[in-house]
Amino acid sequence: MKGLNACKSCHLLTEKDRCPHCSEQTVNRWRGYVIVRDPAQSQVAKKMNITKPGKYALKVS
Repeated sequence: MKGLNACKSCHLLTEKDRCPHCSEQTVNRWRGYVIVRDPAQSQVAKKMNITKPGKYALKVS
């Protein structure tokens, strides 16, 4: 997953310097990821407070 950055706030993975969801700064230090297709039905999304589909980092440094 080279070239992806993770948002420090919502953990969304993106190629941009700012998160398209919450406009926070992104960093390139993250570990693991999960793809959420249906946040309303996902227990992982509920635990991580994810409300929009996408690719999210599990840990952001």
